[in-house]
Amino acid sequence: MNIAICDDDSIMRRYLQNVTERELHAKADLYASGEALLAAEAAYDLILLDNCLDGDGKKAGMNGIETARTLRLRSEALLIFITAIGDYVYDAYDVEAFHYLLKPVDEAKLCEVLRRAADKIKEKRKDAPLLVRANGKYIRIQKEDIFYAESDGRKIILHTRNGVVSYYEKMERLEETLGSGFFRSHRGYLVNLDEVLGYDRTGITLKCGDAVFLARQKYNDFVAAYMEYLI
Repeated sequence: MNIAICDDDSIMRRYLQNVTERELHAKADLYASGEALLAAEAAYDLILLDNCLDGDGKKAGMNGIETARTLRLRSEALLIFITAIGDYVYDAYDVEAFHYLLKPVDEAKLCEVLRRAADKIKEKRKDAPLLVRANGKYIRIQKEDIFYAESDGRKIILHTRNGVVSYYEKMERLEETLGSGFFRSHRGYLVNLDEVLGYDRTGITLKCGDAVFLARQKYNDFVAAYMEYLI
């Protein structure tokens, strides 16, 4: 799960990070302004967003609602507003916020909301397309159209029915996003099990004609995962 926390208060950012990472067992990226969040390359599943953002401290930045409106043009992330001001709750609903929590934060309530958000994200992921940013624009890719992914330095190269797409992402995050229908056959490869044509102890042949590495220590796990997938 890809998580972002955007709050101009460094103490609050760290607090939210600690609670969120402890509760959801996932790393959260931190941002001090709406501008910084919008400039990020990553596509997030969940964003905790303060409504009152003061930019870099030198000048007024975009507030949380403005940031959320811009995000909604390109993202379906769940938004949780965490703010000291309750006046904007209706604006939060306008941007389809998942929840609106007031500061000081009730930690038990925050944990409950985080768990519900995680459950909803897992449900959405079953059929949701992959959203990636490549060449300055966002592209939706259906999971069933992906043959396999390979890592190339800091980038992921997706081999799909509609061609090759290259974008910045970590293989670990992509593996988590794509879920159980894909198998990490090698540290540099992630394979769509539905596209497997054949395999041996050193490699996997795909229906598209390409072959990818199968790490020796991964062989037994791959066979088990593939057999389970076919049942």
